[in-house]
Amino acid sequence: MPALAARDDGHPYQDSSLAVDERVADLLARMTLEEKAGLLFHTMLPLHPDGRPVEAGDEAFVPADTTGAIHSKLMSHFNLFGTAGPRQMAQWHNTVQELAAGTRLGIPVTVSTDPRHSFTTNIGASMNAGAFSAWPEPTGLAAVRDPELVHRFADIARREYLAVGLRVALHPQIDLATEPRWSRQSATFGADAVLTSELVQAYILGFQGETLGAGSVATMVKHFPGGGPQKDGEDPHFPHGKEQIYPGGMREYHLAPFKAAIAAGASQIMPYYGQPIGTDWEEVGFGFNHGVVTGLLRERLGFDGIVCTDWGLLTDHEIFGEVHEARAWGVEHLTVAERAAKAIDAGADQFGGEACPEIVVELVRSGRIGEERLDVSVRRLLREKFVLGLFDNPYVDPHLAEEIVGAGEFRSAGKAAQRRSLTVLVNRDRTLPVTSPRPKLYVEGVDARTASRYGDVVGDAAEADLAVLRLHTPYEPRDNRFEALFHSGRLDFTEEELTPILRLLDTVPTLVFLNLERPAVVPEIAERAAALIADYGASDAALLDVVFGRARAEGRLPFEMPRSMAAVESSRPDVPHDTADPLFPYGAGLDV
Repeated sequence: MPALAARDDGHPYQDSSLAVDERVADLLARMTLEEKAGLLFHTMLPLHPDGRPVEAGDEAFVPADTTGAIHSKLMSHFNLFGTAGPRQMAQWHNTVQELAAGTRLGIPVTVSTDPRHSFTTNIGASMNAGAFSAWPEPTGLAAVRDPELVHRFADIARREYLAVGLRVALHPQIDLATEPRWSRQSATFGADAVLTSELVQAYILGFQGETLGAGSVATMVKHFPGGGPQKDGEDPHFPHGKEQIYPGGMREYHLAPFKAAIAAGASQIMPYYGQPIGTDWEEVGFGFNHGVVTGLLRERLGFDGIVCTDWGLLTDHEIFGEVHEARAWGVEHLTVAERAAKAIDAGADQFGGEACPEIVVELVRSGRIGEERLDVSVRRLLREKFVLGLFDNPYVDPHLAEEIVGAGEFRSAGKAAQRRSLTVLVNRDRTLPVTSPRPKLYVEGVDARTASRYGDVVGDAAEADLAVLRLHTPYEPRDNRFEALFHSGRLDFTEEELTPILRLLDTVPTLVFLNLERPAVVPEIAERAAALIADYGASDAALLDVVFGRARAEGRLPFEMPRSMAAVESSRPDVPHDTADPLFPYGAGLDV
């Protein structure tokens, strides 16, 4: 089969001369209950590094049965887990589409992805760039405050995604980073609703275009109605983080970016895991919450696109050999079938991270859910496949994928964005830019070979003219292997961690690079560092280019940096910029 062949089995719904709604209606009328139920599930599929699908019995980091999911469960929406070379990813995609073409109706597969254009790797939320162009996290894009940059990023990411067959972006994440301890904020645009609202529109237009079409990547905006206000900053992937609270009464503030996303044409929206406490909403997770999904999102805000739940609301899952209970917060007592029915009643169209369509089949056959209710969701899901052009041409060209993914132009744009996003917070005695042609450098946490392009690297701080120290926001280690990936808890260094850092700062003028995965509490470091530069995902070369005046940092903090953990603990999780006497306020940053 030619790599770019269009499929035409003679069915009217494959006749592109018909209007989309006619094609949807024709196909829907042909579908069995089992085929409809399969559409309502959107789970993860891994790939082998050589591009082969993972099948039952294969050795793989994440076990899977790709053929069974498509041919037996009749599913056609998959979240691609893992990465490979562009050619291999494209070949995997074409193989999966060939499997789908062999089903009774030949409904093509829609492949989605978590973010994969930055430096963070958390298998529960993102992947690092790998072969794709590398950019700062969205917090870094927000630090530049330039909608044109955000649009350019999204347009480049769109082209790279399209090249390997990725048609749904499980992003942008437009929660507001109002709780400094929350682990998910590096993927946000920060704490400010006005800036986030402006940037999300540029982001959606870059991925989808003015209207969704064959050249678009659909965006699944998350996490409705705003996942930032987590009690104690814990994450609702886990039972101890399920409570979402609004002590400051700022619920509407968190809705503002979603209103902007809907206005920009967002194709899909994902409700969060969180269980609202102390509001007039039912105290159940948002994916089960009729008042939130139907009452607020559908009726009040007028959203008529696809609603896909966050991953793993129905069934328990084994991750790293440990069983994690379903995130059925507030409805833990219900059976899997009862949970599914409640989410469908709430207004959800699709279940993320689940693969049990037989549950929906039984709900319909038992009379608990009407088939006409299923048809409402199936129409939305089919319509998007038609609009994206998947029925007309589901395949991609592996040769072209190698040319497009990580193209030189795209990599250069990502590198420039990394440098622009850097935020200079301290520049004591005008240390920056360093003008000495070849200073003696002592480095920790920075690649010595990279540093040697800027100075002479020495092994003893006492012999150096300058030290370069790269740090990351502190966090509390968690025993559970999966939870350990979600850096949570304290934001300050322990005394044991801080002592050697301060010793270095007292020995030699030190340039401190601080990766702000979350807003770190570092008053002692800020007081003693010769320079303090925040990054949100950047290479060592990007940071050193700014230090030595080869590039200009333009970033401004997208959230405040608290002065103490006491200030963090006293702040209200739904209120932006709410810590007392912050070390660096929202918007801080120096020109150098």
